Amino acid sequence: MQKIDTGERNKQIQEISSRKVAEHNDLISSVAKMDKTPLKMFELAVSCIDTDAPPKDNIVFLSKKELFTFFDVSDNDKHRRFKEAVEKMQEQAFFRIKEKKNRGFKFKRIVPIPYVEWNDYNDKVLIRFDQAIMPYLIDLKNNFTQYAISDIMELNSKYSIILYKWFSMSYNQFEHYQYKPNRTKKQLEDYKSPRIIISDLRELTDTVDDYSRFDNFEKRVIKDAIKEINSFTHFNVEYKKIKKGRSIDSIQFHIVKKANWKDENYKRNDVQAQLTEEQNQAQNQVNYAVAVANPFTMKLINSSLLYATDIANQETILELAESVYPVYDKLVKELGEDALETHMDYVRRKMVDYSNDKKNIVKYLSISAKQYLNSRLSKQQMKE
Repeated sequence: MQKIDTGERNKQIQEISSRKVAEHNDLISSVAKMDKTPLKMFELAVSCIDTDAPPKDNIVFLSKKELFTFFDVSDNDKHRRFKEAVEKMQEQAFFRIKEKKNRGFKFKRIVPIPYVEWNDYNDKVLIRFDQAIMPYLIDLKNNFTQYAISDIMELNSKYSIILYKWFSMSYNQFEHYQYKPNRTKKQLEDYKSPRIIISDLRELTDTVDDYSRFDNFEKRVIKDAIKEINSFTHFNVEYKKIKKGRSIDSIQFHIVKKANWKDENYKRNDVQAQLTEEQNQAQNQVNYAVAVANPFTMKLINSSLLYATDIANQETILELAESVYPVYDKLVKELGEDALETHMDYVRRKMVDYSNDKKNIVKYLSISAKQYLNSRLSKQQMKE
C-alpha cells in the first residue's frame, strides 16, 4: 500500500483544520469509557456534523485517507489497525452521562457509534451515530462547547483529550460572557481558573480505580496531559494543588489562550468569536440604545421602578433587556398590556425599601414577573 504523498496529506490536514466540534456540556462532563483511538475517531466523526442541517439517519461519511491523516498512520499495516480500532470502539467504547434533574441525577450509558461500514474497493467510510447520542451533538441552543478538531489531532493521550475538552468548556464560557453584563468579575475569573476536586477529576478521567498513589496520578493524568495540551493546542495551562488538612483536596487550573496561535478557521462563521473588544463595546452601545428605546423601559420609568441613575447605567439596562423584557413580552402576549401595567404598579407598591448599594432591580423585576406568570394572579388579586 502506497503512502499518502506530502501534498495530499497537507491538503487533508488543511481540510480537517477548517472543521469544528460542537458538543453539549453534559457530554463533555461525562465519563468516556474508551481509550484514545476510539475517542479521537468519535471526535473526528462529530466534526462532520452540520448542526444547522443534521445528518439524515444520523449518518456521516469519512474517507480512509482522512482517518489515516488524522491519526498520522502511513505504514502498510494501517488497514488492519483501522479495523481493530473500529472493533474496539464498538465493543468497548461508551459514554456514561450524568445529568442533573430536579429530584437528583439521571444516568445514561450510550454507545455513540454502533454501526460502521466500509469496503476494500473505495475510500468511503460510513459512520452512523446512535439516536441517543444525537441530542448531545445537534440540540445545542444552550450549554454547549465548540473547539477545533485540529487541536485534538496531535493529542496522544486520552487524558489530554478529556482535559482539553473540559478546559475548552470553561474557557469558552469566559469568552462568551466577558463583555456581557450578567457575570461578575469573580465568575469570569472562575471560568479562566476552574477548580475541581480530586474525586471529580478521577471520575471525569475514568481513573477512580487507577493510579492510587497521588504522585502517579498527577504525573500520568495531569502533568503529561498538560504538557501535550500546552505543546499542541491553543491553550497554555498551569495548575496548583490545593490542600485540605494534609491531603490534596482539589486542583485549580489557570487557562491562557495563546496569542497568534494557528488561524482559528473553525470559528470563521462564528460572529461572536470574531468580535474584538472594541467591536463588543460598540455592539453594547447599540444594544444599550435599543434597550433604552424599548417601550418597557418607559413603562418602568412611568411606574417609578426605574430612575435616572438606572437609565445611565449601561449594565443595568442591558441586563433588563436580556433578563426582564423577554418575560414582559410573554406576559403581554398571555395576559395583555393592562395586566403588565397592573403588575408593575403592584410591584412598586410591594417593593421592599432597601438601600441602593444593595439593590438589584434587575433580579427583583425578573423574579417578580416570573412569579406572576407562574401563579397567574388576577388583576383583582393584585389590587386588593
